[in-house]
Amino acid sequence: MTEEDKGFIIKDRRIFAEENRETGEKEDKKESAGEEVKDQAQKDTGPEEKQEPETRMPEINFPTFIISLNASALVHLGVIEEPAAGKKVKNLPMGKQTIDILSMLEEKTRGNLSKEEENMLKNILYDLRIIYVKEKE
Repeated sequence: MTEEDKGFIIKDRRIFAEENRETGEKEDKKESAGEEVKDQAQKDTGPEEKQEPETRMPEINFPTFIISLNASALVHLGVIEEPAAGKKVKNLPMGKQTIDILSMLEEKTRGNLSKEEENMLKNILYDLRIIYVKEKE
């Protein structure tokens, strides 16, 4: 068989379960000549298949978006712990960039926000700017 006829082999090295970590990540090899790799998106997902438990997410709206950016800025400014690292890490340029994004949103949405949304954005920006100036010193 020539190289053109072999097709290709996909080896998935991601860890999905504890037992894979303990056994040294055994890989399934699909090396038969007539076997094709099907795209994951083409598979039908029926109700009988296992589904991951649904995580309750907050409603997607402007205030939750602003609060999310605020939390991101606070992490970058070293005010709250970074969730992945579990410790406070300062990254002032990233904090400033997030503040600038919020400032741009304030400018671009002027006149289109409710009074509560406008006040929330204004107060968050004020607080973040004060924190940034104090951290920069």
